[in-house]
Formats: sequence, structure tokens, C-alpha cells
Amino acid sequence: KEKKKKKKKKKKEGKKEKEEEKEKKRKEGRKKEKKNEKERRKKKGRKRKKKEEDGEEKKRKKKKRGEKKK
Repeated sequence: KEKKKKKKKKKKEGKKEKEEEKEKKRKEGRKKEKKNEKERRKKKGRKRKKKEEDGEEKKRKKKKRGEKKK
């Protein structure tokens, strides 16, 4: 009987360790995901800014062309 109890205890400890490892991995994965998301957002923001700047430049060029024609 005592042997069985010891085996059960070991099994429980093993299970706990496995759960902790899973949790650790999950947390690390979440951290990486968040970091990637941040980078993606930054890139999107940069692209949007660039598009806006390009649009403003085009408008300026059009205005200049219009003035030249007159």
C-alpha cells in the first residue's frame, strides 16, 4: 500500500511539473505574439504615414502644374 501511495505522489508531482512547463511555454508564446503584434502595428503606422506623405506630395505637384498652365 505504501508503495502505491509513493507512486501516486510521484505521478502527481510529475503532472504538476508538466502543467507548470505548459504554462511557462504558453506565457512565452503570448509574449512573443504581443511583440510581433506591436511590430506589425508599427509597420502599418509607418506605411500609413508614408502613404499620407506621398498623397500630400502629389497634391502639391498637381497644384504646381496647375499654376504653370495658367
